[in-house]
Amino acid sequence: MGTLSGKVAAVTGSTSGIGLAIAEALAAAGADVALNGFGDAAAIEAMRAKIAADHGVRCIHLGSDMSTGAGAAGFVEQVAAQLGSVDILVNNVGIQHVAPVDEFPPEKWDALIAIVLSSTFHTTRVAVPAMKAKGWGRIINIASAHGLVASPFKSAYVAAKHGVVGFTKSVALELAETGVTCNAICPGYVRTPLVEGQVVDQAKVHNMSEADVIRNVILAVQPTKRFVETGEVGAFAAFLASDAARSITGAALTMDGGWTAR
Repeated sequence: MGTLSGKVAAVTGSTSGIGLAIAEALAAAGADVALNGFGDAAAIEAMRAKIAADHGVRCIHLGSDMSTGAGAAGFVEQVAAQLGSVDILVNNVGIQHVAPVDEFPPEKWDALIAIVLSSTFHTTRVAVPAMKAKGWGRIINIASAHGLVASPFKSAYVAAKHGVVGFTKSVALELAETGVTCNAICPGYVRTPLVEGQVVDQAKVHNMSEADVIRNVILAVQPTKRFVETGEVGAFAAFLASDAARSITGAALTMDGGWTAR
């Protein structure tokens, strides 16, 4: 019996990268898991089936659109309907757009705020009543080092992630006596397929080796000079979902190789 046996986890943006690693870690701890995200249908089905088989848990996939309030709220409602509850909610879905503020396309701003920040509100507002009624729940929001500090040309992302951290604190205070915790994980640069692609592109642009790009361009702000691995974030999320972490709430927990310690 895993530490999370009998619990149901809903993880947004979990068909790749950090979200998938978190879903796998929660399943390994015994939780039934609902995946969410877009991608190749056959690949997602293989992923879903592997998680279920590897860990002996129920695993479903829902392609709910996190860019709308109805889509985000509907994800939680559908998970509860299909798996019986939502005990652990992980808000991970995200997008990025990089541009100077005076050239930032308004539609990109709106999309980023909707997907990163507003979806976190909509999933949470639907999940909380049942968690309160049960006297147990875990809300884990995947923020970013950019939820604590800024970088240029990422105004929407930085604003959204700061918003996620503030939202986390407020919700934690509201739920402090209910047995429901709410925390934010703030990773630095994580090795994901998206970032791996950026390394290749930057190496060509700067005429540098990929190793030099990683050390001197992408990880310039990360003192350890190494990526955070997705499995590390998954393990951290699984710990926060456990009873050992019941006294941790309202926290913005860095996992950034020392970036925000500067």
